[in-house]
Amino acid sequence: MDKANVVKRFFVGLFLVGWIAGSFGCAGTATRESSGEYIDSSVLTAKVKAAIFNDPMLKVLQINVETFKGVVQLSGFVDSPEAAARAVEVARSVEGVKAVKNNMSVK
Repeated sequence: MDKANVVKRFFVGLFLVGWIAGSFGCAGTATRESSGEYIDSSVLTAKVKAAIFNDPMLKVLQINVETFKGVVQLSGFVDSPEAAARAVEVARSVEGVKAVKNNMSVK
């Protein structure tokens, strides 16, 4: 074999190893998100935070938002039960949210 053929085979093999590792190494499980799911959750978290920020009844600094596989968890301390209910309603209205867990407490 000539040197060019050996180099080609090396890079093809390297590509195949990388492709296989990427296909199986980044898969999500029940307790862990895949890379794509993590990005989707981050985007969804940002959308929910923006929706809470834009609601005049809610104070964005009082409400923590975390997302895992489309399920949004709200936590923190709010001023009233109405504010907690409104935050849940706002979070549910965001496109892509599958469910909302309310872990907020009233001050």
